[in-house]
Amino acid sequence: MTAARSRRGLAARLSGRRAEVVAALWLMLKGYRILGFRLKTPQAEIDLLARRGNILAVVEVKQRMSLLNAAEAVGHDQRQRLRRAGAAIAARRTSLKGATVRLDLVALAPGRLPRHSPDAWRGG
Repeated sequence: MTAARSRRGLAARLSGRRAEVVAALWLMLKGYRILGFRLKTPQAEIDLLARRGNILAVVEVKQRMSLLNAAEAVGHDQRQRLRRAGAAIAARRTSLKGATVRLDLVALAPGRLPRHSPDAWRGG
């Protein structure tokens, strides 16, 4: 790997982590409790796991040049893996029994406030 490529990769990882922190703060302002960051499961890596009331939100964080591009960046297979991961976590934790698992998106774009889309991909 070249040094330039290595630097770009590091910059991308740092940018992604900053986006996740911004997304977590945004959700906390909306009344969500953050249960985890970058949770690795056998099904998928969950950017943020958040809870508000009986909702367990599996949150995908995407930072793109536009909010629409952010939503389109999550493919069908990835959404299915994330749903399975959320369901598996809810089934294992007694405090989450009976919670409704939902797949949310927090999209970030330069010069814009974050956009939280609850149940961003209904049924898809």
